[in-house]
Amino acid sequence: MATTSSLAVKRFPGSGPQPAHDSSAIISFLTEQDLSELRPLLQTVSPRIMDLVGNWYQLYKLQYHGRRSLTETEFQQLFGISLLKSTRSLLDNRMEDYAAEVRRLGVVLAQREVPFEEVALVHLYWTMGMRIFADSGSFDPGIYRAFEKLNYVRMTIIGEAYFRYWSAEQGVRLSEVEREAARIPPEERSQFHGLIGASLPMRALYRRIESAGQTRGTVLIVGESGSGKELVARAIHECGKEAGAPFVALNCAALPTHLIESELFGYRRGAFSGANADYLGLFRAADGGTLFLDEITEMSADTQSKLLRAVQERKVRPVGATSELPVNARLIASTNRDPERAVRSGHLRQDLYYRLQASVLMVPALRDRIDDVPLLAQHFIRIFNERMLQRDPVADIEQAALDAMKRHRWPGNVRELSNMIEGAFTFGASNIIKLEDLSALSVASTIAPPDPEVQSVLAASQPSAQSSQPVERPSAMAARARFDEMECDLIRRTLEKTGGNKSRAAQLLGISRKRLYSRIERYGLE
Repeated sequence: MATTSSLAVKRFPGSGPQPAHDSSAIISFLTEQDLSELRPLLQTVSPRIMDLVGNWYQLYKLQYHGRRSLTETEFQQLFGISLLKSTRSLLDNRMEDYAAEVRRLGVVLAQREVPFEEVALVHLYWTMGMRIFADSGSFDPGIYRAFEKLNYVRMTIIGEAYFRYWSAEQGVRLSEVEREAARIPPEERSQFHGLIGASLPMRALYRRIESAGQTRGTVLIVGESGSGKELVARAIHECGKEAGAPFVALNCAALPTHLIESELFGYRRGAFSGANADYLGLFRAADGGTLFLDEITEMSADTQSKLLRAVQERKVRPVGATSELPVNARLIASTNRDPERAVRSGHLRQDLYYRLQASVLMVPALRDRIDDVPLLAQHFIRIFNERMLQRDPVADIEQAALDAMKRHRWPGNVRELSNMIEGAFTFGASNIIKLEDLSALSVASTIAPPDPEVQSVLAASQPSAQSSQPVERPSAMAARARFDEMECDLIRRTLEKTGGNKSRAAQLLGISRKRLYSRIERYGLE
């Protein structure tokens, strides 16, 4: 999918810290003649960089929908400002400044935990945009050769900076995790390698993770969406002897089917339009470590067949290559479907399932470990207190809110709980999270009003089953009226918070602008 150099990936986690001047050798790859040939193209592109970045964001938004790591403002600030600075450095022949700026971009993207597949995708937009300008202008033919070298240099520096930072942070985190785990007896654990929970199902899962981590065999993780399957995969990786080796994750549902194969196995330069350099592929990027494929049942049957061969033979053949290359990466896969049903429905090949079923870990749904809700709530309160420094810290959550959370069915599992706490931080006015803060966010997360979702919103404000007072069940009409009232209030408050900015309000609510406009008209909020 992306025009990534092999060097940019070979040096990531496990290679240890690299000195900052590593980029100087890469920068020397660009000669003065290359810069001279590139200068007319850079001068043409420079005044239009922010417009181009705006177009790239629209492509990025279409690709990732609601799974984006960066908002539009963050995207434009990160990539727009960085491209303005680095382009100016190239035009002024300040190569060390250019390398420093590109390196800074790689570190910032790693700090913000932007998945590398998104980083590579934006680099691909840059490559395509520059080539379009080159094709449409009357430039010297040598510009293409010079641009290929610039493309190589840029992605190499970004990749090295990104993975060097990631490796250092991962090393610190692993040391802390190991020290913590050594102090806590297994039967008393309330957290384990980033997983939170003291319930019996979670402690049983911790034991299974430890056992799976001692082998290099394939693993299948089964659990509902939002239950923490990737955290389980990372914990398995961290429990193994190769904890310092790469952990590479790919969400198979996030990529179009025709791109997954090249993303997994890599490709040769010229294999298809846009393949301007060799791309290592995630299998070889994870060499010596772990490759985690999330939602493997979203992969086509043909790709599943090639995946099975790669696992069995420990070899991959990049797209456009004529020979196979050895690889040593452990495969961990996950699915939110029942595996046997997925086999019967054709979403999972039977032979691949047989390969994966030797070690299956079931991740419990949050409703099946409801006693962990207070622990998780406090965990996310700590996280958002650290992230949202612009507001006063939240000290606690009131008991009525916790009681309502324990009655909720959590169809979105831990991810839904995290979003609910984040929404309470956004809309709450005090340093205590109250029931009304959570009820409003329940509507935000289920803003479309099918009956089951209406009932889940109402359930959060109903007395507990142990109450001695009889509870009168609302009629369908009353339930709908209550939903409309809460939805209207939430949209009104969100518009007030954003100063009437409808795009930002739709983003906060997690709905499209078209639906927001429809609701504004329906409730007379203009």
